[in-house]
Amino acid sequence: MANLEMKNWLSQRAYITPNRTALVYEGMEWTYEELDHSARELAKKLSTHGVKQGKHVGFLMDNTPDTVILIHAIHYLSAVLIPLNKRLSIRELSYQLGDSDADWLIVDQHHTSIAEQLPFNHVLFIEDVKRTRIEDIELFDTINLDDLHSIIYTSGTTGYAKGVMLTYGNHWWSATGSALNLGIQEDDRWLCCVPLFHVSGLSIVMRSVMYGTAMVLHASFDPVKFNISIHEERITIASVVTVMLSKVLGLESELPYPSSFRCMLLGGGPAPLPLLETCKAKDIPVYQTYGLSESSSQIVTLAPEDSLRKLGSAGKPLFPSQIKIVTEDHVNTGEGEIFIKGPNVTTGYYKKEAVNNERFNDGWLATGDIGYLDEEGFLYVLDRRNDLFISGGENVYPAEVEACLIGHEDVAEAGVIGIDDKKWGKTPAAFIVLMDGTNTTEHDFVGYCEKRLAKYKVPSRVQFVDALPRNASNKLLRRELHRLLKDVNNEG
Repeated sequence: MANLEMKNWLSQRAYITPNRTALVYEGMEWTYEELDHSARELAKKLSTHGVKQGKHVGFLMDNTPDTVILIHAIHYLSAVLIPLNKRLSIRELSYQLGDSDADWLIVDQHHTSIAEQLPFNHVLFIEDVKRTRIEDIELFDTINLDDLHSIIYTSGTTGYAKGVMLTYGNHWWSATGSALNLGIQEDDRWLCCVPLFHVSGLSIVMRSVMYGTAMVLHASFDPVKFNISIHEERITIASVVTVMLSKVLGLESELPYPSSFRCMLLGGGPAPLPLLETCKAKDIPVYQTYGLSESSSQIVTLAPEDSLRKLGSAGKPLFPSQIKIVTEDHVNTGEGEIFIKGPNVTTGYYKKEAVNNERFNDGWLATGDIGYLDEEGFLYVLDRRNDLFISGGENVYPAEVEACLIGHEDVAEAGVIGIDDKKWGKTPAAFIVLMDGTNTTEHDFVGYCEKRLAKYKVPSRVQFVDALPRNASNKLLRRELHRLLKDVNNEG
């Protein structure tokens, strides 16, 4: 891709539409002119503490306006962002700070105690920075699309998290591809209640500026507050994952969504068909997507005209991306690993040369996800490659079994893993969070699955739990389910 320079995104937006609403948070609003002024001011204050061009700056902060302003301030200093997952352990945070070569860590008051436990000396507290006297310095008013913008660590659902390098160009093309699919309306308001340290939240921050639309920020996800916001804050687009949408649909309110709400962008893994059908019945426009940190958020999304016709599909690749399925020699079903390519796809993992050599080939990235393309070229994502297990010689995708279980009216959440079995090698074990006030038995669920799944996919064990282990992005951590197994031997 050509070496391309352009005006700083916030600077250009504040110049073009200074009086448009940029950010909404708990009844407060910022115009683009006000947001730009705050970002420039914070950038100058950070500079006096030594934050400069090329420095790697981690942040451990909540979903607040301070975090949004910080992200833009880092842009003005041409430093590199390292968003840190606030749910990580001290050990995990220490690893990521070291692995990313972080020069600074910026924290808010809620994470002061965590910062004090870290073996890291260059910590800046955002409240202290805000009180710093401004020194007039020249900010970077342009950006280069080839420059490194951020290092985002993968969720770490398997093994150590890796630092995904994303350039300004990666983010630019991601936003462009989304806009060409979903369109842009002047009155759009994108609801963000996903973490700003996750690529989905970070991408909303930047897309809103590029599009000149408003971002409505929530401190965290709350289903009641989510629905109130849809109705009262004129939300047109919202980003969710499956478990969030399930909780929203579980509310008692029968009020239909306003006609101005045009897109529920659903990511975070394969969605169960019953959930999508419920949204269809309620006239909630759900566009299922497929994306990952490595693709700067979504890379495959259903076009509006296909959102109902292809329920269960993630869609087709956004402009100008490509996807392909690479199958093993002995597989003839069309299922295989999903490979992606495009200007929104990372050039690699930070300081992971061996992994880069293994995962990248001629610009194509092996995602580690399994899926297939139907006869029209629509992508169906089955599961993570590492979560697939073999039972009696047959492939079992936990997500498929989970989708079946979630279709039961008494199931709030479900997780499935493969457990050792003397006869079949492995068999499915299901972990279920029941709806309040229900008492469906293990036998009932096995019978339910027997009517809907091949025999080898039916859970051999069902265990009821109070909650499923999830990361901060609400993705199920299947590896943690093994720790929940009761100490009962499976005789097979």
